[in-house]
Amino acid sequence: MTLEEYNHSVTLYADRLFRFVAKNVKDRHLAEDIVQESYEKMWKNVAELSADKARAWLFTTAYRAMIDRLRREKRMVASAELPAGIETTTHTWSDVRERLSEGVARLPEIQRIVLTLRDYEGYSYQEIGEMTTLSESQVKVYIYRARVFLKNYIGKLEVLV
Repeated sequence: MTLEEYNHSVTLYADRLFRFVAKNVKDRHLAEDIVQESYEKMWKNVAELSADKARAWLFTTAYRAMIDRLRREKRMVASAELPAGIETTTHTWSDVRERLSEGVARLPEIQRIVLTLRDYEGYSYQEIGEMTTLSESQVKVYIYRARVFLKNYIGKLEVLV
């Protein structure tokens, strides 16, 4: 990959990569760090990469970095005790987008990631499988389960509107 091809990949994929990561980690600064790390790793491996594989390589690298960070955070949260007597509040959902975002946030990590790659970023099942090291059929199953969960979570649209 040449310097020009590297710069072109930054122009083409940086925004999409950031959206993908930000949607899953829900922290703008962390998402920026993961995208930056992905491009840094790409720069270090620029001699071995070809330009036509840049997108898949970037998303795979970002996906793995994101998973590592999320797992690290889970361990830290699990070890900390939550204070007793936390009150919960009920939400009135008037916006379908809010309800959908809340539902996506409640999905298991792998389902949220494959659903985001498929429905928000437009990748094929095969490309998602390559990025996440899952088989194409596993990707389809996770996406199906995520959509069923969201359908049940959102409920009937007449109730929301």
